[in-house]
Amino acid sequence: MKKLLVLAAALSVAQPAMAGNVDLSKLGTVQADFRSLSEDLGSALSYKAISPAESMGVTGFDVGVELTSTKLSKSAALWKTVSGSDITSLYVPKLHVTKGLPLDIDIAAFASAIPTTGISLFGGELKYAVLPGSVALPAVAVRGAMTKLTGINQLSFDTKSIDVSVSKGFAMFTPYAGIGQVWTTSTPDASLGLTAEKFTQAKTFVGANLNFGLTNFAAEYDKTGSANSYNVKLGFRF
Repeated sequence: MKKLLVLAAALSVAQPAMAGNVDLSKLGTVQADFRSLSEDLGSALSYKAISPAESMGVTGFDVGVELTSTKLSKSAALWKTVSGSDITSLYVPKLHVTKGLPLDIDIAAFASAIPTTGISLFGGELKYAVLPGSVALPAVAVRGAMTKLTGINQLSFDTKSIDVSVSKGFAMFTPYAGIGQVWTTSTPDASLGLTAEKFTQAKTFVGANLNFGLTNFAAEYDKTGSANSYNVKLGFRF
């Protein structure tokens, strides 16, 4: 666990200086700009499971550190305005924990804090393996998830999502893929002269999990809306 925490801190430093102070008042009152910023945030900050569809079982447990890198498709130029930094991708480090429950149900939660920015993100999921999978059959699961952003005083921001995924294990290698929808609510402070944005984005993802006994590595590509995210996770899974 100590090594995981050290790695999480190292991943956090990977985030470019995203502004100790994100000042949305510099965005002006152009609603379309706020919408573009919100859509990229929805893509970057919505839930990323980075795990196969199969249930972990009653005794199953997974803890790992993650890094998500999302290419800003609509708002890269706007980030320089609100933060003073040239940012083309958002990097979000996370500590992620998953626990298996009876009846092929898993629960999970993550937390992220970006040093020097005051920005935090947390979220969780509830997943049910409709088909638990076997030697011959793939696993199929339905997942509901949410995330919440804190640390930007001028913005209330959260996402909710539902997805369906399928995976099939081959010894220590388990590829998986899925589709879903993300609902984002982005509400600016009234003083900004902007109105809240609520929208839905389609989500597709594909990834693979490699398990070496207790040590586990997973990588995932995710496209939510028009933005591409690349995710990696290293930890323990049993």
